Amino acid sequence: MAASEGAETEKVSEAQNSVVRNDGYEKKCIFCKIVNKEMDTELLHCDEEISCFRDIKPGAPHHYLVVPTRHVGNCKSLTKEHVPLVEKMVEVGKTMLQKNNITDLDDVRFGFHWPPFCSVTHLHLHVLAPASQMGLMSRLFYRLNSYWFITADQLIQRLNSSSETS
Repeated sequence: MAASEGAETEKVSEAQNSVVRNDGYEKKCIFCKIVNKEMDTELLHCDEEISCFRDIKPGAPHHYLVVPTRHVGNCKSLTKEHVPLVEKMVEVGKTMLQKNNITDLDDVRFGFHWPPFCSVTHLHLHVLAPASQMGLMSRLFYRLNSYWFITADQLIQRLNSSSETS
């Protein structure tokens, strides 16, 4: 009986570890660890709502990831109530580009990988610039009008129209 109680305690412990805590932190999420300064990653921006850091595999000379500071699932899990969050993520991305002297916003890409094509389930906006300098693989990974990558504008439009059809 003691062995089965130990196994049950272990299962409960595993379940507790995999859920998001009340403070919006997911223990197994790499982006939550970065935002909470548990990783050696420079935070370029961090406030109560949004954080930003460089992508470890940059697809362009400037490639930033803008994430909610609290754990939020991938873009497929969002609702219309998340539109202001996505809009703020885009604004932080634009600010990061401006701080790095990127002023041609026609040569940038803001977007999300659409599940199941995202490697981290924590919502993250890719900010790439200049888009004209992306290599072949990056042009594929962050391809406009593909079924694996959606622009921030497309996501906002989808979220806004989802409540109209529901």
